[in-house]
Amino acid sequence: MKERFLLVLGFASLVTGIAAGLARSGLEPVPVSDDAVLLHGALMVGGFFGSVISLERAVAFGRLWGYAAPLACGLGGIALVAGAPRTGLWLMAAGSLVLAAASVLLTRRQSSLESWTLAAGAGCWLAGNGAVALGAPLAAAVPWWLAFFALTIGAERLELSRYMPRPKVAKWLFIGIVLLLLASTFLSLKITGISLAALALWLFAWDIARKTVQGRGLARYIALCLLAGYAWLALGGALLAMGKGYDAPLHAILVGFVFSMVFGHAPVIVPAVLRVALPYSRWMYLPLALLHASLALRVAGGLIGDPAWRVAGSAGNALAIAAFIVTAALICIKARRRPPASLAA
Repeated sequence: MKERFLLVLGFASLVTGIAAGLARSGLEPVPVSDDAVLLHGALMVGGFFGSVISLERAVAFGRLWGYAAPLACGLGGIALVAGAPRTGLWLMAAGSLVLAAASVLLTRRQSSLESWTLAAGAGCWLAGNGAVALGAPLAAAVPWWLAFFALTIGAERLELSRYMPRPKVAKWLFIGIVLLLLASTFLSLKITGISLAALALWLFAWDIARKTVQGRGLARYIALCLLAGYAWLALGGALLAMGKGYDAPLHAILVGFVFSMVFGHAPVIVPAVLRVALPYSRWMYLPLALLHASLALRVAGGLIGDPAWRVAGSAGNALAIAAFIVTAALICIKARRRPPASLAA
């Protein structure tokens, strides 16, 4: 029950964050506060993704105090839009501190490259959130937030692909990329971009998605989500490395890469966290296709300086996320109404 409540808190930040993002693009389907518009990035990274990722980790951690992380992040998002932005930012920083502590303790259970990479990612999130809470501009947190997503997803893919045959040099390349990414947070976004592009190439080369994309059903769907996400990570990293704008590469990574991971892993994560079945359906491809098509329009608009394309792409991104949530909810409802196999027979 607590997992569902915490997820609702996170989704409140998602809805408000999307509305704030649309307002920044020139659209305002619903009224949003000035604080929400200014802190759109914090709402999405700290309020929504922070709640969801730390909730997943709390379930794996198995200790009650671990749930303080998603609770603090969810309440932080509520505070941001309720006129208490400083309180909200400190709550998100507190949530990231709990996640970092839980991640370090998890490494004591099973010390591995994956677990330490996850802990490093949590540390990056703490650094970014802490900087913003102390008064730094959001731009100062961006390298830390990008490292958080890249290290978290990279570590999870490394663990899930551990049975994928790869040469010994692959491990050392991964470690090198992680170290370069961590160093880049103190250096420049261009080096961060190089690190992210290198991680994308590593994932293309040695992630198990290369094999599972040849399968059918859920396995193929997840693999296509992953491979599409890696393509956006490579593009976003390359654009950052070349200094080609700001909005286009960031959203290539944060929407194209991160949300593609969300779409792909939802059929696995939702049952594990909420104990609700989310079976595969071909309808899942519809929001996925809309997400990537609209993001292509948005990124192209940002690169060529066409605001109309950028606005249309932003609206398409919001619609794709809403469509995925509705699709997943309908699939879950249908699965619950389906009689057990023994009764159906």
